[in-house]
Amino acid sequence: MSQKKLIIALDFASLEDVKYIVKDIDPNQSMVKVGLQLYVSEGKKVLDYLSEKGFEIFLDLKLHDIPNTVRKTIKEISNFNVSMTTIHLHGGRDMIEASIESSQGTKIIGVSILTSLNDTDMNEIYGSHFNDQFSRAINLAKITDIDGIVCSPKELIQLKDLNKIKVVPGIRNKASNDDQKRTMSSSEAYKNGADFIVVGRPITEADNIKEAILDYT
Repeated sequence: MSQKKLIIALDFASLEDVKYIVKDIDPNQSMVKVGLQLYVSEGKKVLDYLSEKGFEIFLDLKLHDIPNTVRKTIKEISNFNVSMTTIHLHGGRDMIEASIESSQGTKIIGVSILTSLNDTDMNEIYGSHFNDQFSRAINLAKITDIDGIVCSPKELIQLKDLNKIKVVPGIRNKASNDDQKRTMSSSEAYKNGADFIVVGRPITEADNIKEAILDYT
């Protein structure tokens, strides 16, 4: 895997939209993220296209199922040109270990808590505080051989001693009114230990995509 730190989220529904955006993205400068919407819409076709254009791919499907299903799915993903893919840490130790066993070189990244959730959400879903749930998830990452984690920038300070890849969404260099609740600027995130940052709308919806990319690298 290269040392590129910026992952641009291609949160679209069609390959045509992807083609329009990636013409302004240098594959030597940034990785790209294919999420659930785009993968369900275009499947392997979009992965093949991005590979042909020279991009490293972060396939962000956030798998969360029984261990055998996740094992088989990761095995299929590893046949594609995918550098990193995601599972939910809350799927448990057996599911995490099953994904690692079948990864064949694709880095497995565990999602701790979605950046759209806060303490109120944690209480509603789990009946506990955010920090409690986050600590439990990170402990699973520590006791397994998972390659890295996804966390919001606000949790980075707690993870300085975690020697795993840290992928950080929720990056906003300017104030925005969207569904990201735990945000931070790119410079702050890098300073606090982010290995990769994930940026979508601030780049893909910018008037000048190339200039917007420079703001996050």
